[in-house]
Amino acid sequence: MSRYAAMFDRLAGEGAFGAFLVLGDPDLETSAALLETVVAGGADMVELGIPFSDPVADGPVIQAAAARALGAGVKVADCFALIAAFRARHPHFPVGILTYANLVVTRGRDFFGRAAKAGADSLLVADVPAREAQPWASEMRAAGLAPVLIAASNTPPQTLATIARLSVGYTYCVTRAGITGVHAAAEFDRDLIDALREAGAAPPVFGFGISTPEHVAAAMAAGASGVISGSAIVSLAAQGGDIASFVATLKQATGNDSRPR
Repeated sequence: MSRYAAMFDRLAGEGAFGAFLVLGDPDLETSAALLETVVAGGADMVELGIPFSDPVADGPVIQAAAARALGAGVKVADCFALIAAFRARHPHFPVGILTYANLVVTRGRDFFGRAAKAGADSLLVADVPAREAQPWASEMRAAGLAPVLIAASNTPPQTLATIARLSVGYTYCVTRAGITGVHAAAEFDRDLIDALREAGAAPPVFGFGISTPEHVAAAMAAGASGVISGSAIVSLAAQGGDIASFVATLKQATGNDSRPR
């Protein structure tokens, strides 16, 4: 059983809470400490961004975090080392990587193997569209990584079928068009969740704009298997806020029992 499957099985009727962090932000030591903090706060999984100069899916908060990490001299190898150290401390904790095609292509197939060897469970390459994802997904799976694809409310049915076929571990569902960030408005589309489940997709997890307990509860009510919060955590960390308490508050909201069983 994969770490994701074991997590969802353990949670049963409760939603999974995923915490997103940019690796190396603002430096390697602090980044390692933040990883432990989100675990202490009750996160069930982490999604980790490898800092990149042109993160087209990310809003200003995560772009700024990537810039801080790059400014500190953080390299891809440093990110893999952070993951490996985290994996050694948390052998059963699901770990996903979010990155961009440029970082993968410039390193060739070795990227997948190095990510898996470091202890990552999944890889989401944000700027690879579903129609081009088949060879990427095949190579990821061959390396021992679960490919994760993105679905949205306006994704055509035939593309949802491709996503359901290729995405493993979980399916990343976006709450709105555009980029990541903390926004008051977020849409949790039950029809999208139903369509993915009908297509046999991996558990749907909402991201983009998850920043309040109300967002989390709304996602659960729409039938999601979990949520991922990124910009709100990254922003609070940059301000020196209480990350553990914030994560605990959002995690508590995943216990909403209104989602279908």
